[in-house]
Amino acid sequence: MPTNRPMRPRARRNKLTPVSLSTIRRAIIRCDLCPRLRTHCTRIAQEKKTAHRTEVYWGRPVPGFGDERARLLVVGLAPAAHGANRTGRVFTGDGSGDFLMSAMHSAGFANIPTARHLRDGLELYDAYITAAVRCAPPANKPTRQEIENCQPHLEAELAALSNIKIVVALGRIAFDTYWRVMRSWGIRPSPKPAFTHGLLHTPDGGPTLIASYHPSRQNTNTGKLTPPMLASIFRTARKLIVSTAAT
Repeated sequence: MPTNRPMRPRARRNKLTPVSLSTIRRAIIRCDLCPRLRTHCTRIAQEKKTAHRTEVYWGRPVPGFGDERARLLVVGLAPAAHGANRTGRVFTGDGSGDFLMSAMHSAGFANIPTARHLRDGLELYDAYITAAVRCAPPANKPTRQEIENCQPHLEAELAALSNIKIVVALGRIAFDTYWRVMRSWGIRPSPKPAFTHGLLHTPDGGPTLIASYHPSRQNTNTGKLTPPMLASIFRTARKLIVSTAAT
């Protein structure tokens, strides 16, 4: 397999043969399928932000992070240019990471309510965080082809995370990407509901999907997404996990 190809699990009759998360992580980090994104991330890592001018930026595709036995999967949009593209860990190093982690901490999915850097002591409990796109896109707007190029990475992580019961999609792109994954796996949820914050959908044969607005500054600074709104999403996820375990 060429080193720059996404790690796609082998499929047979919609049953996927998983590979290890460490193998998936290596495949993601070395992926170079999207020249526009790689050029942008490299440039940002060289130019840096004034507040981080003494730091060494990660500047590469960002793999998922969390508990390998997780029952909750959180899917975001993409690394932030000076967040995960700097720190090398998804939803870490910017305001959206702290906003998300505060909500996850309140529902018992994280040990601390912030995500600042790789040595901050953050641990996820029963949760794994990933993204639809693994490289920071210009203006936070990946192209359709770039999203499709990254989809096999998400599929590979899902195959490796065999305990997933709940998926929280943060934003429309994450929602649409996960919907395509379900279809590619032979889970055919139909009709597709319109994306709305708080949407709950349980397809036949797949994890329950919960939709949420993305914790971007555009949403949190305008009040479109408030801390109680996001905390409610993760309280719902916790209740569903508990109820699933009880049956």
